[in-house]
Amino acid sequence: MAAVNESIVREYFELHGFLVHQYRKYVAPAGREDDDLDFFVFNPRPQTGTEETQFVLGAASLPSIERALVVIKAWHTETFTPAALNNAPELFRFLKQKAFQKAVRDFGQEGHLRKILVVPALPQDTQSRDQSIAIFRANGIDAVISFRTMLTELVAKVERNRNYQKSDLLQTLRILKNYDLLKEPQLELFKPHRKSSKASKR
Repeated sequence: MAAVNESIVREYFELHGFLVHQYRKYVAPAGREDDDLDFFVFNPRPQTGTEETQFVLGAASLPSIERALVVIKAWHTETFTPAALNNAPELFRFLKQKAFQKAVRDFGQEGHLRKILVVPALPQDTQSRDQSIAIFRANGIDAVISFRTMLTELVAKVERNRNYQKSDLLQTLRILKNYDLLKEPQLELFKPHRKSSKASKR
């Protein structure tokens, strides 16, 4: 499952023009937790002079990021509510590990190095969402991005008539899309309006 999660993150950042480096190719021995760091991403053409990057990332805010360390927390059945974050101190343990600190030294010497956490979901109500963001910031996280955001954009970019044989993930999304098992949210959003407009002309 870890490989699937990593593939989603890698494809998403590459989609937006980032160079992606996997920090470690091997699996750490049992009992060690220094393998939390997943990727170092580098944007060769960052947009300067733009507004400050949003904490909750999406396509619009990515171009201003030059370099970042990315850690994946793929607890897909969880929402990172304030209660969940306060009850899971191990979530931020990686920030103090020697491997992570070494990566900060190795990759953060030129330009601002952001620490990005990939999460399943944040609370939908504003108050809880703001509280979760405050907890992330207090623990040293610079930005978060959700799996829903990444998958939504990947699905939208995949074309039915292209053969993505070099990417198992994109090829799978393309096949599902080809058989109408995946619907693009922006297209679904406007379908009811089209029906109503036709009815008004009759």
